[in-house]
Amino acid sequence: METNKKTRPRKEMVGTVVSARMAKTIAVVASHHAVHPIFKKTIKRFTKFKAHDEKNSAKVGDIVRVRLARPLSKDKCWKLVEIVKKTT
Repeated sequence: METNKKTRPRKEMVGTVVSARMAKTIAVVASHHAVHPIFKKTIKRFTKFKAHDEKNSAKVGDIVRVRLARPLSKDKCWKLVEIVKKTT
């Protein structure tokens, strides 16, 4: 019996690599805008997370796209999909 399992697309984020010192791991910072609850002004918020980089190809300053994955360690649950823009 064949089942049609529809999986929804995984969450993706684009961010900047801020650390690549760990083995097969990069630290990525992604920013988003939020409205302040009292002053109603737009403020910039930052989210920092670790992502798995199998080939150690990303360097500090690169803009990368990461995708949500299963937990790979205590802190890592994102995987590197592609490097959008490399730094020179």
